Amino acid sequence: MKITDIKSFIVSAHNDNWVYVKVYSDEGITGVGECSLETREQTVSAAVGELKRYLVGKDPFETEKLFYLCFRDEYWGAGAVLTSALSAVDMALWDIKGKALGVPVYQLLGGKFRNKIRCYANRWFFGGDTPDKLARLAERVIRQGYTAMKWDPFYRAEHTITPAELRGVTAQVKALRDAVGWDVDLLIEGHGRFNPYTALQIAGELAPYKPFFFEEPTLPENFEALARVRARSPIPVASGERWCTKSDFRAAIEAGAIDIAQPDLRVCGGITEGKKIAALCEAGQIPVAPHNIHGQIGGAATLQLAAAIPNALILEYSVEEIEWKERLFDCQYKPVDGYIEIGDRPGLGIDFDEKVALQYPFRNISMVQTLYPTEF
Repeated sequence: MKITDIKSFIVSAHNDNWVYVKVYSDEGITGVGECSLETREQTVSAAVGELKRYLVGKDPFETEKLFYLCFRDEYWGAGAVLTSALSAVDMALWDIKGKALGVPVYQLLGGKFRNKIRCYANRWFFGGDTPDKLARLAERVIRQGYTAMKWDPFYRAEHTITPAELRGVTAQVKALRDAVGWDVDLLIEGHGRFNPYTALQIAGELAPYKPFFFEEPTLPENFEALARVRARSPIPVASGERWCTKSDFRAAIEAGAIDIAQPDLRVCGGITEGKKIAALCEAGQIPVAPHNIHGQIGGAATLQLAAAIPNALILEYSVEEIEWKERLFDCQYKPVDGYIEIGDRPGLGIDFDEKVALQYPFRNISMVQTLYPTEF
């Protein structure tokens, strides 16, 4: 079998642009992947085209070799654009292998540890511009069956936080805890915005409400700062969605920077590298909670990995509804009672309709629109 073509599709969806990749083979089997890289969608799409020049004519079964050679030959070193493009192609190649052999990808990774994985809801908070409104939205999420939810309560705070801002954050967290009770997990998103002493100040204030974790309390590339927070924080520290390589995760683990790892398979090298990152974390007794905020294809790949590793903890899921999503994908992965079942369809178990994808072309969307559609 040989690779004959690789195409990328940028699909605008609400406050995002999703980037999907399809790899074609001379036996008619295609594979799909995702590399949705916020605000760099056109750049990563171009990077996929550059990979195509090397990959056409190669054997899609050689995932390890192809990833290694493409990564090694990037003279200027790894960055999010390269690793994201490689991630999507890698997912697609694993998809082809699974389809060709008639098995789910998790079987090729060693088989299943679990039949389903717990999910936490994200993007449920649009319109929650007061603690009371946010609490009502949280109650709706609970009625949908979720037992965990994440949001960023900080918005405009940067580096430090004023007493008034911190009171507002605490009011949000208290309102949610009062609304959902103590059996629902609340996950706090920091988006890397604080310095260490401010992150610790926030963690101390929020600790009575028992957050599940504090995500990216400091800049993710500053492992030393993150380790300082983790050493004293009463809340577990999570990070990793913006780390591009297994070397990043190794350095973070060696620095003692994380309690919970959050690799994003759209960015960190796809399934090939995701499995290695999970193994590094397993050796350090660190659970893996994959970041997974965009379209269904990245989620499908993440499910395959989560099925096959012993240290999968919880998976992120975007609850925002997009009407035409049902027409774009031939399969929907949706949580039931807070869990997603891991199916047994061959490959990643999903495909997308190219004609539908082309109906929703790229839109210029800022990062602020992506992260904060509604200002708190």
